[in-house]
Amino acid sequence: METLTHALLSLMLARASQKHLPRYGAAMLLVSGVAADLDYASYLGGPQSFLRFHRSLLHSFLGSALLIGALACAFWAAAHQHSARNTDSQQVPLRFAAALAVCTFGAATHVLFDLCSGIGVQLLWPFRQKWTAWDVLTNRDPWVLILLVLGLLLPEVFRLVSEEIGERKKGPRGHRAAVISLLLLLIYLGARAGLHSRAIDQLNAREYNGQPALTSGAFPSSLSPFAWRGLVSTDNAIDTIEMSLAPGAGFDPESAVPHYKPEDSPALDAAQNTPAAKLFLRYARFPLATLEREDDSFQFTLRDLRFASNDNSSDNIVVRVNLNSNLQVTRQEFRFANSADR
Repeated sequence: METLTHALLSLMLARASQKHLPRYGAAMLLVSGVAADLDYASYLGGPQSFLRFHRSLLHSFLGSALLIGALACAFWAAAHQHSARNTDSQQVPLRFAAALAVCTFGAATHVLFDLCSGIGVQLLWPFRQKWTAWDVLTNRDPWVLILLVLGLLLPEVFRLVSEEIGERKKGPRGHRAAVISLLLLLIYLGARAGLHSRAIDQLNAREYNGQPALTSGAFPSSLSPFAWRGLVSTDNAIDTIEMSLAPGAGFDPESAVPHYKPEDSPALDAAQNTPAAKLFLRYARFPLATLEREDDSFQFTLRDLRFASNDNSSDNIVVRVNLNSNLQVTRQEFRFANSADR
């Protein structure tokens, strides 16, 4: 999920649990809920750096634990210093265990929502470079944003109306709206998970150009909860198909668009065995290779069909490898797909 969604979710959680939070609890939830996205700074190092460290460095179990500990220590030390300067304060001092618990909750929520996306995270990094994704949400899901924004803004609107008519409500502001919004968000996630399961069942139940599905994947649309992009890998192709899971909608496997895999060759093997290709293949879910011969050389390109052709996100990365006539590597590089043809 994008950082804005994480920030709004953290604010919603703070409102829903404000009765039980310690001092600086809302600030701790907000900071710990977005801090993991600091590893997005790896984008500045280029696509290879981004592929290695984004959603791994601070999203893994190890990175999250170190981040939580650092944030808890920082808030506890700041609160302790503030209390030392204000000896007359009657506020309950912040305990380190409470700071640790709140920061853990915020960081865990961040990772859980990133797991819901089709990109995923590397939970076991750096010990194992395996990506885990649940393919339930897009990185910028408008319905999630709408639920969060409404849950935060509606109480403010009602407060202004109440003040205009001279009515003052008691109790924490926005608590009830936050709880309702979070419940609706959980219902939405459950519905998305159910639709994803239906999409996978439909994809696996059919044949594509006479070939059964070896692996399949379904990725949500950012606009309609019923629109999904299906991918099916067979022996000789990767088929893409636009799916509708709306009531009464049919499913036609004949509408699938095949992307044929290249035939085995020494040049293909040499390119796929390069360090760049091996790193990319640990990330890609539906890798498709193309091999073009240019005079006495070869150009090998590796893409992930999980991303649509018009996807300009930074997560859409391609690999290019150039080989000479002796199948020796002359160049290997990562590129962001939106700049791959420049």
